[in-house]
Amino acid sequence: MIDLGVSKLALIAVVALVVVGPERLPKVARMAGNLFGRAQRYMADVKSEVNRQMEIEEFKKLREESVAAFKDVENTIHSTVQEASSHLSDQADIFESNFTRPTTLDENEVLRKSLRQGRNSWGVKRAARPTWFKRTTGMRTRVQSGAARMKRFHHSANQK
Repeated sequence: MIDLGVSKLALIAVVALVVVGPERLPKVARMAGNLFGRAQRYMADVKSEVNRQMEIEEFKKLREESVAAFKDVENTIHSTVQEASSHLSDQADIFESNFTRPTTLDENEVLRKSLRQGRNSWGVKRAARPTWFKRTTGMRTRVQSGAARMKRFHHSANQK
């Protein structure tokens, strides 16, 4: 910027006083201050706009780099999945060639037997809970129809 010292400012003030005159000098000084303020604001706006444009350009570059990296990762994952699926299909072919499916049992029969047995079956899970726990939590221990349940609770509500 322009280097203005105290001596230079004093010289400018004396010249302005002589040229403009003492009556109009305050108005001119006020107008010069306003113009100087506008110029500063305009320069600050230009600087902020330039900075904003630079940030946008940096963001665009970063976005392009991230898109390229994402596509690279996507291609790597896609190729890995294709390799794994081809490897698994090869292993499945080897497995099928070594073992044959049992022809004596029907698939529905095997499915029914697997549902009834084992600790994950519904009957085993229901029977595994103790009766005192069922009573305290309000779990039903007997099967009742909706009408019978309504009659039971309606009857108990009328007695109170």
